[in-house]
Amino acid sequence: MKRINLSRLIKQYSMLTLATVIIVIGIYVFKFPNNFSFGGVTGIAVVLGHFMPFTPGTITLVINMALLAIGFIFLGKSFGFMTAYVSILMSLGLKLCEYIMPMNGPLTDEPVLELIFAIVLPSFSAAIYFNLGASGGGTDIVAMLLKKYTSLNIGTALFIVDMVIVIASCFAFDIKTGLFSLVGLLAKSLVVDGVIENINLCKYFTIICDNPEPICEYITNELGRSATVYKAEGVYAHKEKTVIITITKRFQAVELRNFIKDQEPGAFIAITNSSEIIGKGFRGMN
Repeated sequence: MKRINLSRLIKQYSMLTLATVIIVIGIYVFKFPNNFSFGGVTGIAVVLGHFMPFTPGTITLVINMALLAIGFIFLGKSFGFMTAYVSILMSLGLKLCEYIMPMNGPLTDEPVLELIFAIVLPSFSAAIYFNLGASGGGTDIVAMLLKKYTSLNIGTALFIVDMVIVIASCFAFDIKTGLFSLVGLLAKSLVVDGVIENINLCKYFTIICDNPEPICEYITNELGRSATVYKAEGVYAHKEKTVIITITKRFQAVELRNFIKDQEPGAFIAITNSSEIIGKGFRGMN
């Protein structure tokens, strides 16, 4: 049991580390040089960096460490070590990038292209954090505090804070930068939701057939999945049919569909998408 738990822990923190490297690249290479000011602590750091003699990386480090201390004081064990790990690693990663690859301006002369990367890379990482039950720290810590001590609508409160940061960027920089930041803020949540859905996407099969044995054997022996089987009666012809319900990963769906077409061409197959499958072999259990 300990070996299994250790293996799972190593896998989780390896994924967290990879996601954090991706988010650091997205923020440092594409967000900071263009002064994009959408989203959380790094957005605040971009604006404050314009008025203070410190880099956005330094400001992010200071704010995140302060929020971590507050989180441990007021939230205790419920704060979460994975969130602390991500927050520390991201803050140190941004600061390290300033030393190993200093940037004096944007990577390219295409701000729209850089905005896309500034949105997609952190959003992809945020989706990984969500799947692992972690967060990127920063304003997520503020959300945890609001949830515990107030009755405020957390989503609305954080969105208002982000909007204030975007408006501030208009005065700190220019209207063009502010509008880019606004687009980034609006697109970020959509991209995160889309990435989360695609990462978790599974295929739900409803198969109605006359000969279920070969199909069930293929599902269990070749795909390593299980299935539920029950008898049913067709309304039109009143013939007895067998209904098989199974759920597969996306890459297995084509294999199962092709097998059914070859072995049982008269079978009726309904395939639907689902990104919320909770149970053994899927999300939430192993």
